[in-house]
Amino acid sequence: MPATISGRDPLFDVSEQVVLVSGGSRGIGRAIAAGFAERGAHVVVTGRVADSLQATCDEISQIAAYRVEPIVGDVANFGDHERVVEAVWQQHGRIDTLVNVAGVNRRKPAETVTEDDFDFILDINLRGAFFLSQQVGRKMLQQGSGSQINVASLNSDRPLRHVLPYAISKAAMAQMTRALALEWGDRGVRVNGLAPGFILTDLTRKLWSDETMQSWGTANTPQRRLGVPADMVGTAIFLAAPAAAFMTGQILYVDGGFTAGWSWPIPG
Repeated sequence: MPATISGRDPLFDVSEQVVLVSGGSRGIGRAIAAGFAERGAHVVVTGRVADSLQATCDEISQIAAYRVEPIVGDVANFGDHERVVEAVWQQHGRIDTLVNVAGVNRRKPAETVTEDDFDFILDINLRGAFFLSQQVGRKMLQQGSGSQINVASLNSDRPLRHVLPYAISKAAMAQMTRALALEWGDRGVRVNGLAPGFILTDLTRKLWSDETMQSWGTANTPQRRLGVPADMVGTAIFLAAPAAAFMTGQILYVDGGFTAGWSWPIPG
């Protein structure tokens, strides 16, 4: 057992939970999967690319209490949802936590967005997230318990320029989170959202290496830094743990304070 499990606080104990993480091959999903695995959960990770998925699971397994299991699946493919969920159910007999991370984006002005752009983003970020939530939700309702965590975005609160389909998908995900919480709360299933701020990942590092972007991001984030994937782990653990037993339908912004207000260049 990893050292992190010893002396655990029951309020934040996720050991022995069965946790399914979609889009967990890299970035925020990988960090969250590793966070649960280090704390003694049985973690199953899905992703579209078999090689990177396997490599991620192998790496996390070296620091985990149990081997992290990969299942190749595309959330945009309706048939994959049932296959993935049934595989987890057959192996473990329950699913305690779902973390809906899988998401994509294409940055371009609204007038240049194509039908393919729109469908590609919405099929993964919204349609795929809903139907995976639905498949897992049916199992959770059957067992009478469970926690679902949807990874939302700053765009759930207000849109950024040139990411219109992405902003639509993340705003809708916030509403989906509330609606599912409303429907499933009296049957033991909690649904919450985790909205990251500006996070440095392999996919965004080039964007944030631009000096203008860096200056703007740090100036408008009260903590004066960009986030890293590991910054998301604590909130995910909290939402899955007994500590959040009376919390559902909420979107928690883990953004270094970005949504607290605007920093403007008024003289001191």
